Amino acid sequence: MHKVTLIFTALFVFNLSGIAQAQKAAGPKKPTAVIIAPVVKNKFADQIEALATTKSNESVIITADRAEKIAAIYFKGGQVVKKGYLLVTLDKNQEEAQLRASQALTEQRQSAYNRAKGLSGNSALPRSTLQTRLAELKQSQAETEAIKASLESYEIKAPFDGVLGLREVSVGTLVQPADIITTIDDLTQMKVDFDVPSVFLTALKPNLPIEGQIEAFGDKKFRGVIKTINTQIDPVTRTVKVRGILPNEDGSLKPGLLMSIKLSKNIRQSLLIPEEALIKKANENYVFKVYKEDEKTIARQIKVNIGSRQPGVIEVLSGLKESDKIVTHGQTKIRDGAEITIRAHENTDTSLKELLKQPHKAAGK
Repeated sequence: MHKVTLIFTALFVFNLSGIAQAQKAAGPKKPTAVIIAPVVKNKFADQIEALATTKSNESVIITADRAEKIAAIYFKGGQVVKKGYLLVTLDKNQEEAQLRASQALTEQRQSAYNRAKGLSGNSALPRSTLQTRLAELKQSQAETEAIKASLESYEIKAPFDGVLGLREVSVGTLVQPADIITTIDDLTQMKVDFDVPSVFLTALKPNLPIEGQIEAFGDKKFRGVIKTINTQIDPVTRTVKVRGILPNEDGSLKPGLLMSIKLSKNIRQSLLIPEEALIKKANENYVFKVYKEDEKTIARQIKVNIGSRQPGVIEVLSGLKESDKIVTHGQTKIRDGAEITIRAHENTDTSLKELLKQPHKAAGK
């Protein structure tokens, strides 16, 4: 029994000696390569998210006021027009004939009135006859003006600057009131209506920035401001309707698109770090801060207090200061006080794939 124990002890010591020799041959452990990023101070805000549907700044369905055939069309679908541009003329031959007859009658009654007025001055014509001639003249003039006003409704014009929709009629079409001829939209800016929980009511105000995204446009962001806040709260949903305005000079936005809206409130300057730098332990948060000690680059674990979050970034309330360097990739391979080598410096415009292609940086740089 003692002989077996001695043999086992001898083998154990031999193995330890072998491991020690292997470690000595391998040399000291190399510093762990990590990616770091600076703590930056930048504009930051709390965000509220909502869904909205885009609407034209102004939108009108062009229709006729009367039942009549279309005599001429002066526009094409998709055309950009100015206010007052003539779009369609309805057949007005009958009304123009009535106007000519009314004008002729007005001229006749004007002459009759002038003659009566001259005779009345010589007392050769009763005053009552002069008054009758004047009444007839005014009646004829009023009828003429009424026909002229009616003729204006036979010319359909653009009510404001905008872009026309599809042409829905042809020359000779008999249109009825409310029949669609075309549409016109002012697309220079877009309206977006969305609902915000009433608990945020005190944070809402005109000109507060909003940011919108549409799936069809990928990562493109559309920025605008709040224009109007409704005066009433929905008693069922306890939300308030908010209207925003988005510039649309290039005309890329169209009415009816589903837009994801982000509303920024409590805008402030804050210290920001990449979200991947944060290490969560129970109810506390830590980061690895980079130090230079004895010509070595060291990572030490630092407790931080955080505020709000946004995709990709976290607000830091305490524990760090602007321009501090923190580890963003490689934290799982290091411990507090571990020596590191800097693989790359991260910034918001560089992807992780691109960072890994960069050459190694000298320690501490």
